[in-house]
Amino acid sequence: MKDRTIFVTREDMQRLNDLVASAERISSRDLPHLRMLKEELEEAEVVSSDDIPADVVTMNSRVRLKDLDSGRESVYVLVFPRDADVAQGRISVLAPIGTAIIGYRAGDVIAWSVPAGERRFKLEEILYQPEAAGHVA
Repeated sequence: MKDRTIFVTREDMQRLNDLVASAERISSRDLPHLRMLKEELEEAEVVSSDDIPADVVTMNSRVRLKDLDSGRESVYVLVFPRDADVAQGRISVLAPIGTAIIGYRAGDVIAWSVPAGERRFKLEEILYQPEAAGHVA
């Protein structure tokens, strides 16, 4: 699914590890997504918020993706599950697309397996990244 290093801030890593640990205890429905996220996090390069490149998807980033098969573009905000609202373009980090994009950079092509085959997206642009905007909690 990936062939390059992804980047995650220390703060996001802590929150995401807590999310995975908590969700593993209470939700069997999300186990495949949790495993995928856990694998991504285990392979990630952890950096400080000050050192994260501005073109990397972090939590609460707003991104523009292009479906390489259909050519359709979409804008999403990557959020924690409690803040997800697909109608508002707010996708959970536990959704397949959310797990797939975290830590990747603008320009990256992201592919992952789905029941119907493989989906491929290009991360066209980071429209907003909290760390780059100085909005880190």
